[in-house]
Amino acid sequence: MKQYMDAIVKPVAGPGLELRQVPVPTPGPGEVLIKVHKTAICGTDVHIYNWDPWAREHIKAPMTIGHEYVGEIAELGAGVTSFKVGQRVSGEGHITCHHCRNCHNGNIQWCKDTMGVGVDRDGAFAEYVCIPETNVITIDESLDEDIVSFFDAFGNATHTALMFPLIGEDVLITGAGPIGIIAAGICKFAGARRVVITDLNDYRLELARKMGVDAAVNTAREDLNEVMKQQGLIEGFDVGLEMSGNGAALQQMINSMRNGGKISLLGISNKPISMDMNTIITKGLTMQGIYGRKMDNWHQMSYMVQGGLDLSPIITHRFHYTDFEKGFEAMNSGCSGKVVLDWTTKKEG
Repeated sequence: MKQYMDAIVKPVAGPGLELRQVPVPTPGPGEVLIKVHKTAICGTDVHIYNWDPWAREHIKAPMTIGHEYVGEIAELGAGVTSFKVGQRVSGEGHITCHHCRNCHNGNIQWCKDTMGVGVDRDGAFAEYVCIPETNVITIDESLDEDIVSFFDAFGNATHTALMFPLIGEDVLITGAGPIGIIAAGICKFAGARRVVITDLNDYRLELARKMGVDAAVNTAREDLNEVMKQQGLIEGFDVGLEMSGNGAALQQMINSMRNGGKISLLGISNKPISMDMNTIITKGLTMQGIYGRKMDNWHQMSYMVQGGLDLSPIITHRFHYTDFEKGFEAMNSGCSGKVVLDWTTKKEG
């Protein structure tokens, strides 16, 4: 007899989402069924909710969305022997082909045939989600589930921040969205000397201060060059983390780097960005595109949290999953950090 569950669904091609009853997925060979405890709303989910140009191009309704989550194993598909029912887990949201050159050499983040959970296939904003066992990540019982719920985003920040050495370095982060703010905390935890973050959103800049940045700069009314002088930066920043996808912010970063500086690029723009190639060349800058997570980032995330990295300031809202509309309202307002949805109970009535 088919079982049903609550799920937050993109029902048709258009704005908004609905809470619907959908069939509980059945794990096939090599798959794991996960009972979801907590989920977090990502910027990608907001794109899907708002039905912007990116969503219209990539999302095929109807489908269950969501890819940031933590839960426990509910059922094992045939042939799965590495896990057990009841085990606390999360999941790598990029399901890869396992056959291409990048998959074979361990760089799954560059697999050309990646399928995204909650983007290309049904996701985790539901009571249950099904993924391949190769994507299941064991989560230590000591870790707070609210924090683990956004390990996917934490992984983006970790990949970006740890791409280049940080000990004793001065770091500029452009874009104080949740991932940029998390990256700021990682940089301080990993030994950066100065961490400066820029944005136009005062609410988010204040969150960044709570995460321990040395300076949070609203570039609409503050001079970054003056802040650099105040922070004792003489030659420029050693490492840049571009998280905004904004062309003006990227150019300001390029201009603010020291010769030989290194830039990680995570922010994606909704239009082409022009760059001053002459400055990049004459400064000898290294620019590295970042996509997704490396599998080792999952271990690094757990170890950093267990070692004292406090990510609790980034959580600003918590709702029951039936109140998901309030969560998306908070995200769309710009006055939020991470928004966590609780799936551990059902509301009566």
